[in-house]
Amino acid sequence: MIIEYTPEGSETVEVLDAGRMRASEVQAIERAADMKWAAVVEGLESGDVTAIRVVGWAVKKRTEPTLRLSDFDPYDDEVRVRLGARELPVYATELVRRYGDNPEDLAAAFDELREAAFDREVCEVAIKEATAPKAPAPAPATTDGSPTGS
Repeated sequence: MIIEYTPEGSETVEVLDAGRMRASEVQAIERAADMKWAAVVEGLESGDVTAIRVVGWAVKKRTEPTLRLSDFDPYDDEVRVRLGARELPVYATELVRRYGDNPEDLAAAFDELREAAFDREVCEVAIKEATAPKAPAPAPATTDGSPTGS
């Protein structure tokens, strides 16, 4: 997940990459949010302000080690969660699984995925890979190692 932070009065977007968190960061986030990590991740996905604030704070502490949570208090319209390169393939595959039988619904879901993506090009690659024809499973081998039906 990527948190885009644009402080009021600034046109500069600060990119807070939460795609990979250290265990110590996760523990600090859990304590500060009073939530388990799985709930924090769900909160990021659903736009929960507590999850976004605490994860953003933990990522900012990488470059500002003395930053206190009380010092990172963005307005709700200053932060936005986007899907990063780690999440996009998972989401694209899930959308194909869920909507693959209905091309119109799948196209609409992919449009939403593109809007949520931090990097549009990475999103397009994920969609292409998720929709690519899958190779058929290899034929089972016999006990002697040769393919069945030979």
